[in-house]
Amino acid sequence: MTDLGISNEKHIVIYDDKNGSNACARFWWMLKSVGHKKVQVLNGGLNYAKENHFPLSSKKEKIKIGSEIYQIDSWKLPTIEINELENLSQNPNYLVIDVRDKDRYDGRFEPIDLIAGHIPGTINIPFTENLDENGFFLKPNELKKKYETILGEIKIENTIVHCGSGVTACHTLLAFDYAQLTIPKLYVGSWSEWSRNNKKIETTL
Repeated sequence: MTDLGISNEKHIVIYDDKNGSNACARFWWMLKSVGHKKVQVLNGGLNYAKENHFPLSSKKEKIKIGSEIYQIDSWKLPTIEINELENLSQNPNYLVIDVRDKDRYDGRFEPIDLIAGHIPGTINIPFTENLDENGFFLKPNELKKKYETILGEIKIENTIVHCGSGVTACHTLLAFDYAQLTIPKLYVGSWSEWSRNNKKIETTL
């Protein structure tokens, strides 16, 4: 962070060209996790910027590096490990959300990992459902209503989100935050770890 010229007080705006679903949301989550206060994601990403004639450049940017070392004191956001998740995934007081697309969850198709399917006890809410038809996040009140309905009586602190490798899951964590809801736990290892460790796997086929 220091080498990028970023200090603890900098206001950071992050974007990608995948509607926030690629490294963008993951980097936002990482910064939030280390307590960075001023960090936002550009809704609509690079495509929105292009369509609205934001000035763009292909030149290498010159970074002004200050003398202040970026400070990280502690990790702020909750995560969960594979064995703890195995014990909780089918507990009725917990909710595990798989944000991959339905075909991967169902076990029909797996483009990245060795095995298709899902973790027993999880529900499927693809991260793409956080977006409208134009690639923008749904309005905060819509996202809040959507996830509060899904959670029902489940506490947010008992909610766990995962994807294939712990990246696109952060898109749903961002959606929770945008809706002014508490950010759930992230299963960082996600399906890539689960499917490689002889854990039980289910399909809907």
